[in-house]
Amino acid sequence: MTLTREAPPVVTRAVAEKPQRKRHDGLVTAVMVGPAAVLYTVLLIIPVGLAFYLSLTDWDGFSADPAFVGAANYADLLDDPELRRAALVTLLIAAAGTAGLNLLGLGFALLVNGASRANTFFRIVLFYPHVLSALVVGFLWSAILGTTGAVNNLITTWGGEVIPFLSDPVWATVTMIAVLVWAGFGVNVVLYLAGLQAVPHSLIEAARIDGATRWQVFRHVTLPALGPSVTINIVLSLVTLLKTYDLVVSLTAGGPAGQTQTVAYLILWNSFHDARLGFGSAQSVILMLVTAALAFVVTKLRRRGELAVHQ
Repeated sequence: MTLTREAPPVVTRAVAEKPQRKRHDGLVTAVMVGPAAVLYTVLLIIPVGLAFYLSLTDWDGFSADPAFVGAANYADLLDDPELRRAALVTLLIAAAGTAGLNLLGLGFALLVNGASRANTFFRIVLFYPHVLSALVVGFLWSAILGTTGAVNNLITTWGGEVIPFLSDPVWATVTMIAVLVWAGFGVNVVLYLAGLQAVPHSLIEAARIDGATRWQVFRHVTLPALGPSVTINIVLSLVTLLKTYDLVVSLTAGGPAGQTQTVAYLILWNSFHDARLGFGSAQSVILMLVTAALAFVVTKLRRRGELAVHQ
């Protein structure tokens, strides 16, 4: 019987270089992701952790050693009527503002959709208010709608009565929502325009050939295709409006009699004006959790709606 000696396995160059290539890819990934991870940690993770820690203290912003009070600040939140009123105002602004931003954004996006010089001009005009600082927008509309502002001066000149745009609680809330929508819907227009560019033109043409009206084409072709854009716009609008404070500062200063204070405005007021940074931090933690929860719920509901449409 002849014994044959098996040849040793041949190690190709590609197999030998595979571990080295993996290490190289891992190093490249770390170099690319590292700076973003550091910025994310420094600008988000650490501040959130610090806010949560301060929410468990009675820090006034000046003392070196804040006293640990546990959940006392969170218990005080439940008995704070000012916070409950601010929460209702904030939710009203978020709900009405989100609806206004998206309805106007989608409507104007449909109007200026298409390549033409006129559409380009109107897109710039519609987006321009968003370029302005919210503080500037607030001071501008305060000068226009204030008791002695331009609009009321014209009304009194014509023999009419002064309209309390900023001095009546209901009027002031409605005015603030309207100004927020005016200042922000340009972003929604841009996002909806991007979504409209992705709608297959062949589907629209096929629906028109089948005799569909403009409304039917929009309802059954364009709107379902805009599902992801609608979700993004609703979530971004909701999150932005829940954090409204700068326009409140310059337009109403929380008045009249604190009736237009939002939660974000109240956080800054308690933290810096009343020197209750611990209590303000507890409010900010709650606002952050509520915002994240609402954004998650809205995203889930929208995704379900998109799946139901496409099934």
